[in-house]
Amino acid sequence: MRRSVDKTILITSLVALPFLLANCGGSGTDTAKTTTSDGAADKTVVSLNSDAMLNPAAYIPPQCYTQTRDETGAFAGKSSNPCFACHNMGKEPNYTNDADLQLTYAMPAFAQKNNWSNLFIDRRPEIAAIDDAKILEYVRQDNYHDAAGLVALQRVLNAPLPAGWDANGDGKWNGYIPDAYFSFDETGFDHAPDGSYTGWRAFAYAAFLGTFWPTNGSTDDVLIRLASAFREKTDGTFDLTIYTVNLAIMQAMIQRQNVPIAAVDERIFGVDLNRDGQLGTATQITYDWSPTEGRNMQYVGLAGEHLAQGQVHIAAGLYPEGTEFIHTVRYLDPVGGEVGIGMSARMKEVRYAVKRGWNNFAQLKSYADGEVLEDMRFPDRLRRFVGNIETGLQNGTGWYYAGFIEDKQGDLRPQSKEELSACMGCHSALSVTTDSSFAFPRKLNADQADGWYHWTQRAKGLNGLPEPQYANGVYEYTHYLDINHAGDEFRENKEVIAKFYGTGSTLIPAEVDALHHDIGTLLLPSKERAIALDKAYYLIVQEQSFNKGRDAIIEPPVNIHKTVGEDEATGVNEIYLIPR
Repeated sequence: MRRSVDKTILITSLVALPFLLANCGGSGTDTAKTTTSDGAADKTVVSLNSDAMLNPAAYIPPQCYTQTRDETGAFAGKSSNPCFACHNMGKEPNYTNDADLQLTYAMPAFAQKNNWSNLFIDRRPEIAAIDDAKILEYVRQDNYHDAAGLVALQRVLNAPLPAGWDANGDGKWNGYIPDAYFSFDETGFDHAPDGSYTGWRAFAYAAFLGTFWPTNGSTDDVLIRLASAFREKTDGTFDLTIYTVNLAIMQAMIQRQNVPIAAVDERIFGVDLNRDGQLGTATQITYDWSPTEGRNMQYVGLAGEHLAQGQVHIAAGLYPEGTEFIHTVRYLDPVGGEVGIGMSARMKEVRYAVKRGWNNFAQLKSYADGEVLEDMRFPDRLRRFVGNIETGLQNGTGWYYAGFIEDKQGDLRPQSKEELSACMGCHSALSVTTDSSFAFPRKLNADQADGWYHWTQRAKGLNGLPEPQYANGVYEYTHYLDINHAGDEFRENKEVIAKFYGTGSTLIPAEVDALHHDIGTLLLPSKERAIALDKAYYLIVQEQSFNKGRDAIIEPPVNIHKTVGEDEATGVNEIYLIPR
C-alpha cells in the first residue's frame, strides 16, 4: 500500500538498498484452466505458471476500502475506525509506522479502484437455494485426511504433478508437503499415525480483531514448529523436554515476558533458565534480554550449540531461523452444546509459513526505511513478491508463505501466485505484527495447559475465555466495538450491532460486562448466520473466484468504496495508537 509520507522524514540508512534488491522481484498468476488426469478422474486445475494477474494489487485486502462514515442510522455522520487494528506504530524490531493510514486511502493508482468484485455480489438468492442439511454435510467432511487417516496432499504432491502445478517444470513438488496430522496429546503436541512426534504444536490465542472473528465468516487454528535442532540433544536425538523448554524460551522472546514451565533441572542444560544466579530447579523461563547491558538469553540442547556457533540467532521479538507455522482456515460448524459454534472438519485453506533467513535489528530498520523511501519515490508502484507456488512467496524479511485452498470438488490444491499474494500485504510491512506473525504473540498463557492446546481440545471451544486487554488495562474487543461501532470492518454484521448497541449509539453495559468474562458472546454467530456464511463461501469455491475476493459476503456491504481518490481522506478524525 502507498503511504501518505511526511517528505521531511529522514531516511536513516541507505544501506537498505542492497538488502531490498535481494528481496524484490516479479510475481503474478493467471486464472486459465487446464484439464489433467491423476489416474482416477479428470479434474480442472488452476494454471500456476503465468505471471499475469487479474489483480496485481491483491496484497491490499478488501477491508482497506472500508467507508468509515455512516450516512444513515444511529451513527449517521460519525466516523468509525477499524483501521487502527492493522495500521499503527510498530514495536521494535518492527520499525514500520503506518498509523497515518488510519487517515488516508494512500493507494497506488491501480488500486484506487476496488478490484475485489465478489464483495458486490448479492448471494442471498443462491444461499436460500442451498439446503441447510447439505451444507452441514459438506463442512463436516474431512478434506485434509484420506480414508486411512493419512494426509491426502502427501499422496497428491508426491505423485507426478499436473502441469499447471509444476512451477519449474521438473515434474515434482519442491515446496512444503503438509505433515501435521492434527492428532494432539494433552499438551498440544501433534503425533503421526505411528505415535511419533511431528514437531508441530497447537496453541490457543486471542483472535485478532474484526475479520478474524468466527462471527464474520471462518474459524481457524495455528500450529508452530521449531527447526530440528531445537528438538534435539547435542547428539542429534529427539528430546521432548529440550523441545518444550526451547518453545518456552522462544515464547519469552516473542512475548517479552516470563513464561511458566514444568519443573526442570537446569544442570542438565547448563543454563540458568530462571536467572536466579544458580543452576537448580526452574519453574519458569525468566525474560532478561538486553545485549547492550550484557544480558543475553540462550536456547538449550543442540540449538544452544548452534546459537554459540552463529548458526541460529536469538533476539527479542524475533523467531529463530527455521520456525514454521501452519494456519488452517475452516468453515463454521453449529455443533451446539457447550461449544455452540465450532470448527468444521473441512478446511477452506491450509496456510504455511517458514522463516528461512535472519535479519538483525539494523537490517530490519533498513528494510522499513527502504519501504518509506520506495513509497516516497514511486507512490504508484505496486509491490511485487519473489517466489512461486511451490517454494512460496517471500515477504522481504526472511519469511516465505505458501498454501492450499479448496478446488471445485472440495479437495485441497496449491494456491496460485495471485491467491498467495492476498496473504502478503498482512504479513509484510505491517506495523502490528511481531516478526510478521499475528497469532503467537497473542498466545493464551493462563488457560488450560498454559495455552498449549488445540481448539478442539477445549470443552467449551471459545466460550468462557476472558476478553484480552491492552497493556494499559483497556479491554481490546470492547474498545474495537466502541470506536468502530461494529464487529467487522464493513459494519455489516447486524447480529453484533444489534446485540451490543441495540438501536442506539452507545454500547449496552450488560453486554460489555458479559464480554469481559466470555468472548464467545461476541465472537460466535447464531446457527442461522453460521450456516449462511458457510453457504456464501461455498459459492465462491464453486466459482473458484478467490482472486475476486474470498470473504464470506452474504449481501453487498453498504460501507465500502468501489473507488477512492488519490490520498483521499478516510473520514477518521483521530489516529488511535495501541498501548504497548
